[in-house]
Amino acid sequence: MYTVAILAGGLATRLRPITETIPKALVNVAGKPFIIRQLQYLREQGISNVVLCTGHLGDMVREVVGSGVSFGLQVSYSEDGPNLLGTGGALVKAIPLLGDDFFILYGDSFLPVNFSVAQRAYEESRQPALMTVLKNQNQWDKSNVLFVDGRLLEYSKHTPRAEMVYIDYGLGIVSASVLKERPVGQSFDLAEVYRDLSLKGKLTGLEVHERFYEIGSHTGLQETEDYFFTKEKV
Repeated sequence: MYTVAILAGGLATRLRPITETIPKALVNVAGKPFIIRQLQYLREQGISNVVLCTGHLGDMVREVVGSGVSFGLQVSYSEDGPNLLGTGGALVKAIPLLGDDFFILYGDSFLPVNFSVAQRAYEESRQPALMTVLKNQNQWDKSNVLFVDGRLLEYSKHTPRAEMVYIDYGLGIVSASVLKERPVGQSFDLAEVYRDLSLKGKLTGLEVHERFYEIGSHTGLQETEDYFFTKEKV
């Protein structure tokens, strides 16, 4: 299985005041810091290597997670440094730790999805990137993907169109080659890369069918807590 890059460097302004003193990765979700829930789930999926891309209050994350050995993982760290690099810039800096192909997971997302199925779809596509997509119809967030007959035709985070009824689910796989031309230390959004690839026909889509959970907002945090409380009662 590929290494997983977890993007956990943002300021998490929508979760204030909770995130004024702790990073989003350490927000308590149904009794555990969220990053621990993510790491335990990744181990269950057969993942063995994780790179945490950290920024705001990243030292606190390192103190809790350490080397990852207690989760059955090998965890490495790539820190933004004095200036936040955005999702794209953070990945560029982390490339030496990630290998030729790697998963991308957002630090505020919990995704009930089979990682091995995604990796197989990526390899079979022979494209440099894969995006998991969910038929969303603006239910969980603004839909931003044109996905027709199993083909991802366009992704647009910032200017979505009415005919886009799918959404970026949150798990991606990319070849390091699509990022290597970007200079290290430049701040940019991964969404720019995904959009360019989609318009060139180089972004394959994998449809998933179970909703995502996220802790990027207070509403999302509550829904994610409810999900875990319900799941752990069974």
